[in-house]
Amino acid sequence: MEVFADVILPIPLERLFTYRLPDGLAVDLEKGMRVAVPFGKSKIYTALVYRIHTDPPVVYEAKDIHEVIDKVPLVNAVQMEHWKWMASYYMCTLGEVFRTAVPGAFLLESETLVLRNGEKEWDDQQVSDQEFMVLEALEHQTSLKIQEVCDILERKTVLPLLHRMYEKGLIQLRETLHDQYTPKYVRTVTLNPKYESEKDLNDLLDELNRAPKQRQVLLTLFQLRAVSRLPLSASELQKKSGTSAGVIRGLIDKDILLEKKIRTDRVTFEGDTEGLQKPVLSDFQQKSLEDITASFKDRDVTLLHGVTSSGKTEVYMKLMETFLADGKQVLYLLPEIALTTQLISRLQTCFGSRVAVFHSRFSLNERVEVWNNVRRNEEKAKVVIGARSSLFLPFDNLGLVIVDEEHENSFKQFDPAPRYHARDAAIVLATLHGAKVLLGSATPSLESFYNVRTGKYGYTSMEQRFGGVQMPEVDLVDIRDASRRKRMTGHFSEALIAGINETLAVREQVILFQNRRGYAPVVECMTCGHAPQCPNCDVSLTYHQGRNELRCHYCGYSEKMMVQCVACGNATLDTKGFGTEQIEKELKELFPDARTGRMDLDTTRGKFAYEKIITGFASGEFDILVGTQMVTKGLDFRHVNLVGIMNADALLNFPDFRAHERSFQLLTQVAGRAGRTEKRGKVLIQTYNPQNPVLRQVVNGDYTGMYEDQMSQRREYLYPPVNRIIRISFKHRAYHTLNEAASWFGQALRNLFGTSVLGPEYPPVARIRNQYIKQVLVKIPREQSLTQTKNSIKRIENSFNAISQYRSVRVIYDVDYF
Repeated sequence: MEVFADVILPIPLERLFTYRLPDGLAVDLEKGMRVAVPFGKSKIYTALVYRIHTDPPVVYEAKDIHEVIDKVPLVNAVQMEHWKWMASYYMCTLGEVFRTAVPGAFLLESETLVLRNGEKEWDDQQVSDQEFMVLEALEHQTSLKIQEVCDILERKTVLPLLHRMYEKGLIQLRETLHDQYTPKYVRTVTLNPKYESEKDLNDLLDELNRAPKQRQVLLTLFQLRAVSRLPLSASELQKKSGTSAGVIRGLIDKDILLEKKIRTDRVTFEGDTEGLQKPVLSDFQQKSLEDITASFKDRDVTLLHGVTSSGKTEVYMKLMETFLADGKQVLYLLPEIALTTQLISRLQTCFGSRVAVFHSRFSLNERVEVWNNVRRNEEKAKVVIGARSSLFLPFDNLGLVIVDEEHENSFKQFDPAPRYHARDAAIVLATLHGAKVLLGSATPSLESFYNVRTGKYGYTSMEQRFGGVQMPEVDLVDIRDASRRKRMTGHFSEALIAGINETLAVREQVILFQNRRGYAPVVECMTCGHAPQCPNCDVSLTYHQGRNELRCHYCGYSEKMMVQCVACGNATLDTKGFGTEQIEKELKELFPDARTGRMDLDTTRGKFAYEKIITGFASGEFDILVGTQMVTKGLDFRHVNLVGIMNADALLNFPDFRAHERSFQLLTQVAGRAGRTEKRGKVLIQTYNPQNPVLRQVVNGDYTGMYEDQMSQRREYLYPPVNRIIRISFKHRAYHTLNEAASWFGQALRNLFGTSVLGPEYPPVARIRNQYIKQVLVKIPREQSLTQTKNSIKRIENSFNAISQYRSVRVIYDVDYF
């Protein structure tokens, strides 16, 4: 009887594909293993086995599976269930979830090999010089890679040539898989056992009297062995002995030292596992821990609402100890890679080598190693700390999920699909594992606090800072009045300049927050009003003074800063608005003796850039740190006494129903970086509208007031968390085609859902990367079935795709649009 397998391909196709299992393969194959399958004319894909059965496909003849890649399943049953939920809930395909979930190194790529056609005889007169060179190379090698052919011919493109040779029958082309993951090996050295006896060793040392450097290497080896019996790497022995690699190689050649390669992880803990420090909780922290433990008895999710610097991390660590003692795995989710730098060292101080880190700044090889350690439930991956992608790891025995700063927008993935929210996806993952979830924040999202108020989540709060430290003093600075009185120096008010001077005088540190990078968001001609625009997007180019270029922050387009206006030719260009780069420049002019650092996307592109800036600021290398929202999230700097917010109005006046909620959260979080030790900190918020109710709530630390105000508006206008919401975006290069298609789809939705449909409308930036965008919002009442609503939308999409002129319009779903 023939056996078949349904497989998931890492491509955005709605359906699974069925392949036949050659004889002998069916016995070893399991659900969750990777297989190599042919797809299309010649391409080979890495696919994942979803189901094994004996039902042949009806519509097409099943192709054979090329090969089985894994010996044990790469993906476990719980992960597969989680993927199915994610594909269904976020209206995407299993293939898209598969591609996002696993590290790219597991998606083996096929590579074209060039082989000699042994059945075809060729004549020197019939082939060109370049064809002859390829054929001659194939006389000595069984196959050539495309890059090897390029090197032989010293050409960048060889595909047309190979195509001609293939048509002549001179060569054959074959697709083969190549693994992107390469294990790391460390070269270790040990003394040959024949020199272990005291007599033989003394004879050897006497013999090496005439080779003092080799003798020094041996003496160093003995010293290091006395301290540790662990294998000694050749590089460490070379460094400790102060010799060269050639000296060690000489000892290996003489058979005095034996060389061995040991496979090792790329990311390892190098601290002292003996001196681990357990967190000590204060009375109010202990009470919160007891409340959380009690809440977990009848609820799976609990919200910890603790003011900034209240010591939430210590509570997390104490809770983690409990679950680790039961042999469970713990997942610690953070919104930003920047936060992992400080937190890793704190967790390693408590849990030592049991902490593993996983985020997108790691290389492919590093991510593969963490994945395998988690899959094997190894001791060195009992605690996983990472950004949103870490929830896809193959946990086998997950007991606790901690979502720190759960309100953060960074937990939401916008592109590509699945457009999931890590907090919500983590709660579902924990449910599948029978695990508990702790959400932590000083400014919880309205959704989470709404779930607390309706009894769905447990709740505990910490309303005082750790160690009795006072909350910072928050003042509003009216820069409209200061500008009118000409009391502004650049973008700094007198109050902010005085505050910085006072802070620097007592050797404390300052954080300045401006949520826009670059030097200035707009360059404008003062004669004709022309402002350079991105040719690919409907947005003005941002000026970056350091590189003297104009750059688009949406598509990456850049051009050199012009000297004169391209429209009228006058050299009357001026900048409007300001970003972190301009603030940094003004600081150097106002405070020339202060050491200034900047943390934004431009300065943190390197793998270790976050760590370098954060560590430098924490150790006192900078007096003032200017940054975007990266500086607001959970960072703990002990000597920051002043926080300045350059322009709060830019946050408040954003065209989004969450603008006021996010402004409150962001301003409160950045204010929380101040005064985290005995001395009370100060926060200065520069604004043109100091009477704004949200700013007054920030000053008073009134989260409940903000929640009630925003919930009143959400109920009136039927926005989340009162209703659910799906945003449907349409993208196309042709303006009129997009308009017609979006109008057709919008009308079909209105026929079905009536006034719950808003749009289609253009977003604030209506063209990105030469694609025009229109959006529709569908509001779904809580009592309405979300599944049926999605099915109805999908049926409309099927009818939409049946119209030939609309088929090329891309339809993108964003469920629970944040």
